[in-house]
Amino acid sequence: MTKTPIFTPVLIAGCVILMLGFSIRASFGVFQIPIAQEFGWLRADFSMAIAIQNLAWGIGQPLFGAIAERFGDRRAIIAGALLYAAGLVLSSFAVTPGQHWLLEILVGFGIAGTGFGVILAIVGRAASPENRSLALGIATAAGSAGQVFGAPTAEALLQIFPWQTVFLIFAAVILCSLFALPFIRSPKVASKQELDESLGTVLKRAFTDPSYVLIFLGFFSCGYQLAFVTAHFPAFVTEMCGAIDPSGMLAGLGITTTSALGAISISVIGLANIAGSIMAGWLGRKYSKKYLLAGIYVGRTVAAALFIMFPMTPATVLLFSLVMGALWLATVPLTSGLVAHIYGLRYMGTLYGFVFLSHQLGSFLGVWLGGMMYDLTGNYTTVWWIGVGVGAFSAIVHLPIREKPWAAQAA
Repeated sequence: MTKTPIFTPVLIAGCVILMLGFSIRASFGVFQIPIAQEFGWLRADFSMAIAIQNLAWGIGQPLFGAIAERFGDRRAIIAGALLYAAGLVLSSFAVTPGQHWLLEILVGFGIAGTGFGVILAIVGRAASPENRSLALGIATAAGSAGQVFGAPTAEALLQIFPWQTVFLIFAAVILCSLFALPFIRSPKVASKQELDESLGTVLKRAFTDPSYVLIFLGFFSCGYQLAFVTAHFPAFVTEMCGAIDPSGMLAGLGITTTSALGAISISVIGLANIAGSIMAGWLGRKYSKKYLLAGIYVGRTVAAALFIMFPMTPATVLLFSLVMGALWLATVPLTSGLVAHIYGLRYMGTLYGFVFLSHQLGSFLGVWLGGMMYDLTGNYTTVWWIGVGVGAFSAIVHLPIREKPWAAQAA
């Protein structure tokens, strides 16, 4: 029997869209200090803009999942890219915190239309059952590939252009992702029972199933930790890390300032997560997804606790970035794969979209609380320890999940 290839045109096109979209999204933390300094804002002001972006992303995810399932994947992606670009262009003219807060709603909805909820559903439907988990891991890794160069590119562009011009450049980049659309041809793989059921019936079943509720709750801490680090870690490192040794290896690599180290740390996280996401997808084919997820959250909890307990140096920044990166988006192929495994593929985009809303509620809290607590206390310590606590919570709530297809459970 001929094996079904993993790398299909659908997977490659999905990876391109995710890579470009996430390269921009992962760079917003680099703009924290330049925008705050230009307008004399508090750290919480631009943090709130990023927090609103994450919340809009979460609210938009099940909506765009439903749009893709009702009107077609391509139309959902086009709408997302146009909103993303419009939000970036209009934000380049914003001069008050309120304007940024409002316009980041457009950016957030744009990320929803070009992000995991829509693309992973397409990849999941197009992949064969034996390749599905690994394909989801590869697509997730593509988002991290964008993160590898997104933040450093933004940092480099800010040395040449004002932040407003960088936003315009990024708007053009996200529109370029639409060139991948001709290859998005995902079959609607579903059983006869799934095709006969309405979205309302499936949603009602899911939200009354304790396992779906536990998946929803467990994804909260993932959003909290990732968004807090993405939005605040570059500034955290810039202000708190020890000086770069001018004769050391980092200086030899061109990393001569703590701001450059902060941007590079986001890149290192993304680089490590390419391997981490693919490994998680591969392991998800062989082992229980819920136990793998619990292990990932334990690893994050330990890594974050150790990092904040010891003095911050360039070495600990890079070590933490490497470890956290390996666990960064490893939850995504496992969580989306778990949803598909239990509830089927027909409405995977919408069902995963609602789970992702929990992720983005955590993102909103992580970004907003980070800025607010920094302005109140002058540091991020309290917010960091909250992240440790919610990580432990997520590890625990995954354990009781019934990892069995719904049809088999009903039988």
